[in-house]
Amino acid sequence: MSRLVLRDLAVLVTVDADDTVLHDVSIAVEDGSITAIGEVEARDGDEVVDCRRRLALPGLVNLHTHLPMTLLRGIAEGVDLQGFLQRVWAAEGAVMDPATVELGAALGALESLLGGCTTQLDMYFHHEAAHRGAASVGSRHVGGPTFFDGPGPDGLSWEERMAGFRAWPAELRAVGGPEVPVAAMPHATYTNSVEHLAEVASVLRELAPTGVLHTHVSENAAENADLAARLGATPTELLAQAGWLPRGGTEGQHVVFGHGVHLGDSDRATAAAAGATVAHCPGSNLKLASGALDWQRWRADGIRLGIGTDGCASSNDLDMWQAMRQAAHLASLTSGRPDIDATQVLRAATIDGATALGMEHLVGSLEVGKRADVVLLDLDQPHLTPVHDVPALLVHAAGRGDVTDVLVDGRIVVRERRSTMVDTLELLDRCRARAREAAAAAHEVEEA
Repeated sequence: MSRLVLRDLAVLVTVDADDTVLHDVSIAVEDGSITAIGEVEARDGDEVVDCRRRLALPGLVNLHTHLPMTLLRGIAEGVDLQGFLQRVWAAEGAVMDPATVELGAALGALESLLGGCTTQLDMYFHHEAAHRGAASVGSRHVGGPTFFDGPGPDGLSWEERMAGFRAWPAELRAVGGPEVPVAAMPHATYTNSVEHLAEVASVLRELAPTGVLHTHVSENAAENADLAARLGATPTELLAQAGWLPRGGTEGQHVVFGHGVHLGDSDRATAAAAGATVAHCPGSNLKLASGALDWQRWRADGIRLGIGTDGCASSNDLDMWQAMRQAAHLASLTSGRPDIDATQVLRAATIDGATALGMEHLVGSLEVGKRADVVLLDLDQPHLTPVHDVPALLVHAAGRGDVTDVLVDGRIVVRERRSTMVDTLELLDRCRARAREAAAAAHEVEEA
């Protein structure tokens, strides 16, 4: 297999333990891994990419999203979380069959990759179809079965869900694609009983001791109030009762809270002691008026923070650059201090997100021996000139339109702003046609 050389990079942002930033270096990639950083002499047979006036950074990690919801963008406007769920679940039950989920996931993963996001923690039903769709465009897609006590939008019984869960590791291997962990994704503590949450965690330990448990937690105040009234507990307390959050953490198992906006003092202490990560989704939280997570306090309390976009039906896009900027600005607003460190935010969107998934040995930073998930930005832009503070430039000025090339597992999946994996126009045509059908079906449900 030929070697790939990213030659003469103007800037290389490693996001290693020392947050090293290098200048005028090259990267060599062989068999999907980074084999050299620095001076790299091209050899006969090498594929060489000229990277002068390019900046390289690790692929971004979206720690909470719902990719297939790209087909539902704009159908639930002007509502809070509870109104959003009511409207979207009705539409999903009517239109989001496996074929549609696969199509929507491909579209969402393509949007993500074109914007420099190489890894997504994606919660959606018909998870097998979602994974096929995302993998087809080259994404490092972390998916898995969703769980509801009742039938949910996909109409499955609990027994059917558990059967699908047990089959998932083999199906994941069969689809192939970049290496990802096995994940299980109960929707929330208000849609799953403590007994069922405990069962999911127990089965995951059997299937994949280093797997990922992911659920929505304390997204808005109404969620907390509802559970307090019905069950006398917070979402975090219910997860602790289900065995998700033992002090010191479950060896090998990784827990990710979606949102975590309204974690009380004891909730944060419990989450931090268990090593859980909060996937901060500032765009969705702002749009749905769910509240503002206090970044500085959460970090001071020992909670690891990653960054997510949520799904396109609540945040309306999958732009991780915008999410980083919103996270930084909200951190200043909630703390009342303008001293947020851009490096913190960049790490949250890369290595900290990878660590939350147990993938820090594979991705999240650009280092020799890691898989080559690499994003190239075009520095020949007025808004990226001059460069004084590289992390600040990335968090506060750069955007997805600056992404030129993307590698996942050493494979160029975006070259000069175009997918190398799929015919983009053909995919868009199929999505438009299905979206029209979906909108009509959703309207019929709403009218009924």
